[in-house]
Amino acid sequence: MYSRSILRNTSIFVNSSCKSVLNVFINRSYATGTSQKDNDKKGPTGIVLMNLGGPSTLEGVNDFLTRLFLDPDLIPIPFQTRLAPIIAKRRTPKIQEQYDKIGGGSPILSWTEKQGKAMETLLDKINPEHAPHKSYIAFRYAPPLTEDTLLQMKKDGVKRAVAFTQYPQYSCSTTGSSLNELWRKSEQIDPEQSIKWSVIDRWPTHPGLIEAFARHIETALKQYPSDVKKKVVLLFSAHSLPMVVVNRGDTYTSEVAATVHRVMERLEFSNPYRLVWQSQVGPQPWMGPQTNEAIIGLGKKGHNDILLVPIAFTSDHIETLFELDLEYGHEAEKAGITGLKRAESLNDDPIFVEAMANIVKDHLRSGKIMSTQLTIRCPKCNKEVCQRSRDFFANQNL
Repeated sequence: MYSRSILRNTSIFVNSSCKSVLNVFINRSYATGTSQKDNDKKGPTGIVLMNLGGPSTLEGVNDFLTRLFLDPDLIPIPFQTRLAPIIAKRRTPKIQEQYDKIGGGSPILSWTEKQGKAMETLLDKINPEHAPHKSYIAFRYAPPLTEDTLLQMKKDGVKRAVAFTQYPQYSCSTTGSSLNELWRKSEQIDPEQSIKWSVIDRWPTHPGLIEAFARHIETALKQYPSDVKKKVVLLFSAHSLPMVVVNRGDTYTSEVAATVHRVMERLEFSNPYRLVWQSQVGPQPWMGPQTNEAIIGLGKKGHNDILLVPIAFTSDHIETLFELDLEYGHEAEKAGITGLKRAESLNDDPIFVEAMANIVKDHLRSGKIMSTQLTIRCPKCNKEVCQRSRDFFANQNL
């Protein structure tokens, strides 16, 4: 989701034997009684990994911020087309400084590419009936943008595609915005609907996701002395939402809580824990408590050993590398808290990649277009675009 760091002070991710080569060819090309020529003719099954994205270079920060502030699904502000470029220009130097501190740009594109390539390789093995699979990336505010990805997919001859959100927990501000954009750009670039779509719009309690989170927590807890380990407070941190969005009926907070509960079940509730929220911006009421305030508050109550767990992010980006590690880490240090650590992000963890592949495999085999949750809008939603994008996906003829 969008970072407080970005939005602050605005109001509103050799060879082998001939026999082995032949076996691979047979397994991939004839598992469903079709030839490789037939597979090539039908085009690959496209798996589109959707995420917010991030600027890979410091030079790309301004364009990234401009697109972000222009998104009415994310930041509804008056006179948006005029104000967005002004706000972005004002924020660019500060955000460039932050990206410079984490290596000169966001690593989310690199991680998503690695995740996608590993996933498609695994999918070709476990789901041969839809092979070959080809992963694509559609970022909302940084290249590769949705329109560029759609053009590449048409060039590659994709006829069947899955829009796979990389936000495990659904929110109108994230997955919803990406799906709205996919509908808009499809209307422009593929009006004949040559690409047939289905949607993986949420997966907050998938067993593979839960296992990956749990193992990363277990690994991080090994850094603490044995006599302290069971006392470490697990702070599950997710990007916050304005209460106006929550009260509209957005399912994000309940789905994040579901993820946390499943992870703690897997850990047999070994440690005390809390769900907290980061990246609040502007004067409106937001979900709380805020992560940095929770760290300081726990420290005052005698809890020196705290493990941060980014529970709504599947790879490193500015919210983990700058906000959690540097900004909150510095605040904790100033407060005399010496036991603050963070569980490693999922990134290209094989367990997580396997979970991604299984999610796609099960989805493709199910024949479903989208989850039942996506068939309804938030009870207090008044955005026509949300209904039109849902209608677009619901009317796909697979």
